[in-house]
Amino acid sequence: MTQPRAKIIGTGMYVPDLVVTNDDLAKRMDTTDEWIRQRTGIEERRYIEPGQQPSDLASAATKQALEAAQLGPEDIDCIVLTTLSSQADFPGTSFFLQDQLGLSDTPCFDVRAQCSGFLFGLAVANGFIRSGMYRRVLVVGCEVHSTGIDISDAGRDVAVIFGDGAGAVLLEATEDENDDSGLLEIRLHAQGKFAKKLWIEAPGSGFTPARMSHQLIDERRHFPYMEGRFVFKHAVKRMPEVLLETLNAASLKLEDVDLFLFHQANLRINEFVMEQMGIPTERCSNNIQRYGNCSSASIPILLDEAARTGRLAPGQIVSMTSFGSGFSWASAVLRW
Repeated sequence: MTQPRAKIIGTGMYVPDLVVTNDDLAKRMDTTDEWIRQRTGIEERRYIEPGQQPSDLASAATKQALEAAQLGPEDIDCIVLTTLSSQADFPGTSFFLQDQLGLSDTPCFDVRAQCSGFLFGLAVANGFIRSGMYRRVLVVGCEVHSTGIDISDAGRDVAVIFGDGAGAVLLEATEDENDDSGLLEIRLHAQGKFAKKLWIEAPGSGFTPARMSHQLIDERRHFPYMEGRFVFKHAVKRMPEVLLETLNAASLKLEDVDLFLFHQANLRINEFVMEQMGIPTERCSNNIQRYGNCSSASIPILLDEAARTGRLAPGQIVSMTSFGSGFSWASAVLRW
């Protein structure tokens, strides 16, 4: 019997309506539009407005993916949601999404692999489908950064990078020997020794006697911390490594890839990787200019935009590669 393959049958995305430009941030901290563009490539990003929740973003992206697949929420067998900005300390955001979709007992859980989360979640879904455990798995990357960043002079290096958004894909098992589309290979890596190079320290259960204190807040340890140059150096090394590892596993070469999708952390990182690997600009898609870094939502948003704008045609090869906190890095290759 042929082992089932996981095929993406629907994509979706959602970003909030509120556009926050570099000039908007310059009114709240010591920065400029030119400074942000030169260092990150970002021109604007989206923020949620009062009353919006992460699960609202995830639900909107999911409904688009379901519509593209011509299916309903009841057709989902399992939900895998990836995020570093959970709606609550517990339960995971996936549970709030499941409720918003009107589902009763569909299994759901969150994956925390930060900016590589979507590809880690994709690997989990791929395993479920290939094992025959589930036929249709929803994978959603969902992030709300705007409520947890330090929009002040002290936090400007990190705060200007992030935006809010969600992206979703619906995967389905296929045994059709005449259809060679679907996920081909996925590779995952992590290096916990560098966890503190990019992290949010508090609140955390490692603090005693309480997870949060006035001292931690006064020391601004509840805001993201990043050693930017250190992260840049490792990102431009690890992303090419895992991209080539994944292509080799699929018996593919760089020239076989029709579209490269890199995590949208910093446009300068992606440009460096592209130049290093000799990837032409026309074979790569970036949207960080408009959305900023949406962490685990970045790649599925890119994929949905490519699908909806006709950038992808059946049979084309897509490479997706990420690097993020943890450190974590991953790559996946699929035939559309």
